[in-house]
Amino acid sequence: MIHIIAGGRKHLDWVNIAVSEYQKRLKKPFNIEWELIEEEKLNQYLAKWPFSGQQYVILLDERGRNLSSPELSGILSQQFVNSREVVIIIGGAFGVSEEIRQKSNLVWSLSRLVFPHQLVRAILAEQVYRAQEIWNGGKYHHK
Repeated sequence: MIHIIAGGRKHLDWVNIAVSEYQKRLKKPFNIEWELIEEEKLNQYLAKWPFSGQQYVILLDERGRNLSSPELSGILSQQFVNSREVVIIIGGAFGVSEEIRQKSNLVWSLSRLVFPHQLVRAILAEQVYRAQEIWNGGKYHHK
C-alpha cells in the first residue's frame, strides 16, 4: 500500500474523478490510501510523523530529483519487495521544513514547473498506476 499525505482540503470534483479512475485500477501493493491534512497543520503533523525504518518516505518537491516513469516503478517495486510501506508526502504551498526534507528517503520532483496541489494529486495517481503497469509488464506505458 502507498500512503499519501497531502496538505489542503478534500479533492475537488474534477480531481476526485481523475484520482478515482486510476485508483480503481490499482492492485496491491500499488493501491493508494489518502490522508488529507489541513495545510496550516501539515508541518506540525509531519514533525510528529515517526519516519520508521519500515517506511520509505518520498517527498514531492520541485527542488527534488527528476525521475522517469520506469525509475519510479523500480523504486516503488523495490520497496514492496523489501516489505516497506511507501509514504508519499505532498508538501503545502510553502513546502515542508528542512527537517522533513532530511528525514525523507527520496525528494522527488514531478517537474521543474510548480503545479497546484489538486493537479499534483491527479498526476500522482496516474504515475502510480503507470508504475504498476510497468512493473507488471502491461501495455499502458510505451517506451
